[in-house]
Amino acid sequence: MGMWIVIMFVGLFFTTVSLLYLKSMVKKFLPVNVKNKSLISSLIVVSIFSVIGISLNFINAIICAIYFAMIWCICDLVFGRIKKSYKHYYAGWVATILSSIILSCGWYLDHNVWKTEYNITTQKNVQNLKVAMFADSHLGTTFNADGFAKHLETIASEKPDILVIAGDFVDDDTTKEDMLKAVKYLGKFKTKYGIYFAFGNHDKGYYGPVYRGFSGQDLISELEKNNIIILRDEIKTIADKFYIIGRKDYSVEREQHGNRKSMYELVKGLDNNKYTIVVDHQPTDYENQTKSNVDLVLSGHTHGGQLFPFNSVGKWIGANNLVYGHEKKNITDFIVTSGISDWTIKFKTGTKSEFVIINIKKGI
Repeated sequence: MGMWIVIMFVGLFFTTVSLLYLKSMVKKFLPVNVKNKSLISSLIVVSIFSVIGISLNFINAIICAIYFAMIWCICDLVFGRIKKSYKHYYAGWVATILSSIILSCGWYLDHNVWKTEYNITTQKNVQNLKVAMFADSHLGTTFNADGFAKHLETIASEKPDILVIAGDFVDDDTTKEDMLKAVKYLGKFKTKYGIYFAFGNHDKGYYGPVYRGFSGQDLISELEKNNIIILRDEIKTIADKFYIIGRKDYSVEREQHGNRKSMYELVKGLDNNKYTIVVDHQPTDYENQTKSNVDLVLSGHTHGGQLFPFNSVGKWIGANNLVYGHEKKNITDFIVTSGISDWTIKFKTGTKSEFVIINIKKGI
């Protein structure tokens, strides 16, 4: 909670500074003979900020304001270094165009989905195993249940042996209708070894079942009804070749004051000759997972860092061990996905939306 309070105050500070800076820059667009430039520029900035806030939400309005201010400041510095004065305010026009292009690209990268593929080798006898994984669909954010079905078709075309959902399948703003339809679509998805689900911090809802029309238990019931295997600090042995371990989300400890099993408890008694896949929504336990000698850890939660140049903030402040991509520590491979969708921010300027295909092969 303390971290979020700090983030809120930092966000408010940068928003205030950005809006004041933009107001002073907009004044430069106004003709010389215009009176009350300060008032007019303030009205323009506040009006645009409000329209974006009402259309998208005020978090996205804040993102837009900060991006415009950052890019505008850079353009002013660059143009100022080249020449002291210009007949027209070229820096402002270039900043406006660049900001619009970058945010438009960020919208596109957020609302479209790409495939990201990793090839991993192991000395263990898994033969050739193809794992499909997605996280952070936050259903209803960038696509509804029918849009989700289309993405499932794309994933199915990869012919994976197993499908893993690494948390935050739904959100507080997901409707019950979308949840029910999406789970039914999942139930029709065919793989050799099934579909496995681990909870994220948003799946059970922060605001209670009345707010969104269904509870965490309703979600569990629908998933189980459609043959999706839910793993809450549980282990499944698959085809006598590999294990899949699904962990309770870290929020159970951090926010709900509950307990989840340690990696040591989970791997105790397992056959070390079998390949072990861990599904853990938040990438926060790498030290213990490495010491436990599990083979592959799959996570989401970070949204790939979301926004450039702030992509690595989560790692810098110690909230995450890895923000995006693939990393190997000793024998353990770690993969963090940027997510197939988004939460409340509608732009991805430092990453893209994706599903992940992992090809696991026995090395020589």
